[in-house]
Amino acid sequence: MLQPKDILAGIFGILVVYLLGRVFGGWARWIIRSVVNIAVAVLVLWAWDRTLGMGFHIGINPITASVVGLLGVPGFLLVLAARALTLGW
Repeated sequence: MLQPKDILAGIFGILVVYLLGRVFGGWARWIIRSVVNIAVAVLVLWAWDRTLGMGFHIGINPITASVVGLLGVPGFLLVLAARALTLGW
């Protein structure tokens, strides 16, 4: 038979799990989404170098991958423009 303290402990446990999910859920979701976007950006940069680069090499490093991953297409265009302005076509 359930004791009142067992019921209260269960309610308290559910409340703690709910509150932890509310506090850390947004951060975890943002971090996971960012990691996935950066991984896709690495694949896009690699594909650019292998197929469409035509002698216009873009280095795959944490900075370029993060810019392209977090900003998307505008980030890719930013990396292309930075490469063109600093080292030329």
